[in-house]
Amino acid sequence: MTTATELPLGRRTGTVPVLYRVEDVVEALSLSRTVIYDLIRVGRLRTVKEGRSRLVPASAINEYVALLENEARG
Repeated sequence: MTTATELPLGRRTGTVPVLYRVEDVVEALSLSRTVIYDLIRVGRLRTVKEGRSRLVPASAINEYVALLENEARG
């Protein structure tokens, strides 16, 4: 299972962020921006809002990867 430590490091500090911008999730999952927003829309990828920003918790990324792994097992 993917852990938060395997996700991209923060741009400025080199630390592992707890929340990711959609652009960072696109890079981390190697999926297009459109696909990420579709996953959010249908509820397969959880997000939170802070002000006007839509952010993806690291735990939601890990859950999505686990979901894909479970679906691959059948």
